[in-house]
Amino acid sequence: MNVLIVEDETMARKKLASMLTGMYPDIHIVGETDSVSKTIAWIEDPGHHADVIFMDVELSDGNCFEIFRQTHIDANVIMTTAYDHYAVKAFEVESIDYLLKPIEPEPLRRAMERCRTRMSAAGRKPELSDTAPKSGEGTDMAGRNIRKRFLVKLNDTIVPVLAADIAYFYSEDKATYLITRNGKKYIVDFSLDIAMDQLSPDDFFRISRNCIISVSAISSIVRIGSRFKIEAQPATSFEMMVSRSRTDDFLRWLERDAGMNVRQ
Repeated sequence: MNVLIVEDETMARKKLASMLTGMYPDIHIVGETDSVSKTIAWIEDPGHHADVIFMDVELSDGNCFEIFRQTHIDANVIMTTAYDHYAVKAFEVESIDYLLKPIEPEPLRRAMERCRTRMSAAGRKPELSDTAPKSGEGTDMAGRNIRKRFLVKLNDTIVPVLAADIAYFYSEDKATYLITRNGKKYIVDFSLDIAMDQLSPDDFFRISRNCIISVSAISSIVRIGSRFKIEAQPATSFEMMVSRSRTDDFLRWLERDAGMNVRQ
């Protein structure tokens, strides 16, 4: 795995490189930069390639967000900083993690495992020279931005949730909730309309005014009169019904999943 370290403090740069190579024998530190301009030049050099970029926020000639504005990055980016107020911006540019200095081994290990999981799921190592959309985003046939990650707040903490890990969204009592495939529940500060605009229509369907479900969360479907009741995993705290006006579109959406069980 090739790693680029973007850090303007020499000691911090050396410490991070030492931690990485000590923890992971297969890691190669292929570059070190200390400024916005040098980092852009490194990324745009066709002879350079990194799978993971550790990027300090405050650099010698500005902050790292200028790098995202000036060039395309298609590598896993892990932000590093001594300040927690950059967290929202870090996830807005789709960084895979956000590590506070001084960097501890366990958070570093979790961040690296996230990178490995993403690279394994993609079936390839991301190349910096790719012309694909910005890391963490894609576009559908209509040209809409499709989010691969949503940010949710848990008390004073910001938690990134991968779209692939979302089971369903639902609204209740004027609040919107996100449920993950492992059963975690988060309240979110955006509507189902906004969520649906940013989800892949291949993977998610709005079954009613109050619910959006991922195809991966559907265990089975039961016909009740002219409507369908969905049995989801994880189980819902409410009866998950498909609106009558959406049943035909819902069935067409499911046609690509030959293994789906619809009980008459």
